[in-house]
Amino acid sequence: MPSWPSCSTRKVITLVPADARVTFPGPAEILVTRELDAPPALVFRAWTTPELVRRWWTAGRGEVVSIEIDLRPGGAWRYVMRVPDGSLVAFHGEYREIVPGERIVNTEVFERRPGIEALVTVTFAAAAGRTQLAILTRYDNEADRDEHARYMEDGLTDAMDLLEQVAGGDR
Repeated sequence: MPSWPSCSTRKVITLVPADARVTFPGPAEILVTRELDAPPALVFRAWTTPELVRRWWTAGRGEVVSIEIDLRPGGAWRYVMRVPDGSLVAFHGEYREIVPGERIVNTEVFERRPGIEALVTVTFAAAAGRTQLAILTRYDNEADRDEHARYMEDGLTDAMDLLEQVAGGDR
């Protein structure tokens, strides 16, 4: 697995499996891309349905305590998990734009760092019966982006693997 040194723009990190990529396209951005073996409608459904999010979001690193999704522009979302040490890890945000099966734009706040809000754009593009998933996260500054990058490696690949299983299992 790669280490997460201070991130520079234009750096590319390839995770296992080889089709998962993390890049830094701008000074305060992280772009994650991954091709999933399921059509966009099913990946979108797995991304936006609480019962399905519950099955992949923790990447096997905790137990889901709560998944709340009010899937509409202006609607709120909040995910909470209990990690092995017993503490709670929570994220929340607001949906800004939703194009079913294609795109979601929302804010994201890690509740342990409440002063840092990211803008996340998730796209679900069709690719021969598969989905090209792209997650672009924009921060106000490079330091906040780097902080996120240091902690995302641990569960990213496992979460994407589980997302693919959940979405593909609904065929």
